[in-house]
Parts: sequence; C-alpha cells; structure tokens
Amino acid sequence: MTRAFLGLGTNLGDRVQNLRQGVASLSRPGSGVSVVGVSPVYETEPVGGPEQGPFLNVVVEVDSAIDPRRLLALAMRVEREAGRVRDVRWGPRTLDVDVLWIDGVRLDEPELTVPHPRLWERRFVLAPLAELAPDLVPTERLAAAGGEVRRVGGLEGLDGPWGGGAGEASGDAATAP
Repeated sequence: MTRAFLGLGTNLGDRVQNLRQGVASLSRPGSGVSVVGVSPVYETEPVGGPEQGPFLNVVVEVDSAIDPRRLLALAMRVEREAGRVRDVRWGPRTLDVDVLWIDGVRLDEPELTVPHPRLWERRFVLAPLAELAPDLVPTERLAAAGGEVRRVGGLEGLDGPWGGGAGEASGDAATAP
C-alpha cells in the first residue's frame, strides 16, 4: 500500500453532502484505496475562472493499492458520479477530485503530474494537507502560498475516525496562517 493524498473541492449544491459522497465513493469496496483520514473542511474563494460561489475543500489521505493512473481514473469516476460536468475551465463544480501527492512518485505526463503542479501555490490545498501530513508541508511553504482560507469544521456522518466536526457552520472557524 502506498500513502497518497487527494484534494476534494465543491461549490455547487449541497457542498457538505458532495464532500461526504466523494469520500464515501473513494472508499467503496473494490476501489483499490482505503481512506485513512480526512482533513477539516476549509472554505475559500475561487481561484481563477468565472465569477462563482465559494468552495469547500478537504484533503483525503488514502492507502492505495493501485497505480497512479488508476488512482486518477478513480478520482474522475468519483467526480462523474457526483454530477461533475467539465465545460468551463476552473468553473463551478459539484465535485473536483485532484491527485495531490503519492509517496515516492514523481510523474510529469500530459494527463497526470505528481505532485500536483500547483500544490505549493494553493493555500486551500496546503492548509488541510498540513493538518493530515505536517511532514509534507513546510511552514514557509504554507506561509508563502496564495489565497485565504477559513477552517469551518469537519464532515459529520462519515464512517471512520475522521467524521467528527460541525459541518459548514462551525463555531470554531479560524483563518489559516
């Protein structure tokens, strides 16, 4: 099994439910991955693209028994199951699932780059990733990343030790550094 991290984001429909569904779909029997952890939920304004509503984002840690290309195929299947339509680059979406990091893997292919090519630029990815894997995110990288994020709680109702939290309207909201 190989440790990998996936970023999930949503800004259409029931955002919390979209994230829950995405996590559940990733850990479906036969998927080749098992979910190890889910970061707290962060809210952020969109980066690039047309005017649209704010995103909720989480990072999911998985143990993967599948190769990177199959992991990408799984991510795209989970997006499709959530109703993702790819018609506008960086446009609104029900669910976006990105392969962020796979331990020991470096790829630069047309369809897949690992680590994710914009990983170190995006605070909405680095802040939740740092909560799950502080060894991967040096403090100076997080401080230098662009964008503001707000921690808004966890995903309630998930099976596993990562499910607690207060959903979209947590009283313990905090701005990440």
